[in-house]
Amino acid sequence: MSRSESALTERLPEARLVLGRYRLDRRLGAGGFGVVWLAWDEKLEREVAVKAMPLERGSGERVEREARAAARLNHPGIVAVYELASDEHEVYLVSELVRGRTLAELLRAGAVSDRDAARIGVVLCDALEHAHARGVIHRDVKPQNVMVVAEPAAGAGFAKLADFGVAHVASGDPLTHPGDVIGTLAYMAPEQAEGGAVTPACDVYSLALTLYEAWTGANPMRGNGLAATVRRLGRPLPSLHSRRRDLPPELADAIDAALEPDPALRPPPGELRAVLAQAAAELSDEGGLVEPATLRRVGLPTTRTRGRFLRRRRDEDTPLPVTPLEEPAARPRLDPAAGLGMLGRVRRPYGEPPPLGSRVAARAMAGAALGCLLLAGLVFLGEAEPESAPLAAAAGALATALMPRLGWLASAAALCGWLATAGGRPGSALVVLAAALAVPLLLPRAGLLWSLPVAAPLLGALGLAPAFVGLAALAPTMWRRAGLAAAGLVWLFGAEALTGDALLFGVPDAVPDAGGWQESVSAAARDVIAPIASSPQTTALIVWAGFAALLPFLLRGRWLAMDCLGAALWAAGLMAALAAVGDLTAGGAVLDQARGAVAGALVGAVVAVAISQSAPPTAGWRAQPVTTA
Repeated sequence: MSRSESALTERLPEARLVLGRYRLDRRLGAGGFGVVWLAWDEKLEREVAVKAMPLERGSGERVEREARAAARLNHPGIVAVYELASDEHEVYLVSELVRGRTLAELLRAGAVSDRDAARIGVVLCDALEHAHARGVIHRDVKPQNVMVVAEPAAGAGFAKLADFGVAHVASGDPLTHPGDVIGTLAYMAPEQAEGGAVTPACDVYSLALTLYEAWTGANPMRGNGLAATVRRLGRPLPSLHSRRRDLPPELADAIDAALEPDPALRPPPGELRAVLAQAAAELSDEGGLVEPATLRRVGLPTTRTRGRFLRRRRDEDTPLPVTPLEEPAARPRLDPAAGLGMLGRVRRPYGEPPPLGSRVAARAMAGAALGCLLLAGLVFLGEAEPESAPLAAAAGALATALMPRLGWLASAAALCGWLATAGGRPGSALVVLAAALAVPLLLPRAGLLWSLPVAAPLLGALGLAPAFVGLAALAPTMWRRAGLAAAGLVWLFGAEALTGDALLFGVPDAVPDAGGWQESVSAAARDVIAPIASSPQTTALIVWAGFAALLPFLLRGRWLAMDCLGAALWAAGLMAALAAVGDLTAGGAVLDQARGAVAGALVGAVVAVAISQSAPPTAGWRAQPVTTA
């Protein structure tokens, strides 16, 4: 008898031996189709899972035939089946033992991030595509049948689809007949619940419902009781976009399509997988399975604890510890109302609106920023009357606070209109208009951020313009970071043209002094906007956008030393990139070296490190995408 076998029998001297080789250790769970045991395979000396199902009223024969479907499959995203056998009392399905938690358990514990859900969806799409190609339809895809492995942060075998015990074999002798309804009602496709033909589209529908629940915290099909659930069958469900406006539109559209009542309109698993994989890069890891604290809370080993566990297991046959899960009422999420992903990290349950105070503060800050911008434009560009400028700025601030996007656009249009008429500066109005139009184009649907680019020329006046790249890197998604950085540089170019000051590289040599074009729209277009747009220094737009998008990937918020190293490399790269742009602009601009390249890059890196260390550790410290009016 082996050492590990001796340890097992010493722990449970009464352990039951089945099929002559599997010693049942302890019960892992039970359901309508039997009891699942952790068992020891005495022949191959390994742990396995054994599902024991009673042979009563012919049910064992049916389950045995249907369970053979899983034996057809060989995929890392599907729990492997080793053996199917029976004795005079029960039929036994012996399968791979997956150390981990079910997706249902993790959702109840609030341990699945938006990106985790997308990654799980990718794996399940691959698994279903593999099964469907071999004529197997699962028929019961739901969070309880999805296993997330014990070390998801390792990236291999992230999740596995389990329990093909009710699978339908699409070819050959049918195991069920028309009118049979098998599966879980709250996750069934309408045609499946009505006893119609079971097709791969049924699994797509169930998978979409599973992911919908992961992202919203609720299954829209499940009612308060069986009758309420039945009444919802076949009805159009609330779109994912209506529940989570911060998710990428393409992702929400794909899930909505997969939940179409008509199976012919649902995308195949491969098509859904492509959308999930593309969207995963834009989704947040906040509070998910990359965080050691989350793994410890739900009883999954972190990389460090797993190493200790494996070393200990070489010496003694010790099962993986299973700790009780904490089950909050709903999964927490970040409050995006503050505008920047790293600022105002308030956690709240799904479906609950942000606190009123947070929303008011965010809108007040956006309004105040727009008011200051209006005041500066009225006083310094158009020389407005001292008593009228503050009133106009206050009106614009109030409008922006109440309606962030519409108020901002109306205020910007009013400023440009006043400059072109009463202010007597139509050329300046065109330059301001060009800079203003760039903001909604680069930051669509992010109205609370639209006044932030003005910080770029303000930092430029202090000789710290590149620090704005680090500030833009605090935005919650890659595209928001890139857009914010690019918008800031556009405003900086406009400020250089309007003031004549060199805030970064200075205006191109081809741009005349402000006094020569401010009173002419055509002169402003010909002598200012065209030379700036064609200048080599516009390549700095790519530099600023790229480095803003990159920074969060270098700062994980876990170890200060690693964050400092990543920030230092980022700052050095930004300095080198700005130096390269300076070489391109040499001879065509006021400066051939970016003003504040060293100091600005270092300040931006320091601010980003401070923010990453003050926030909960995540992969890339990215928050939920901002949902703004």
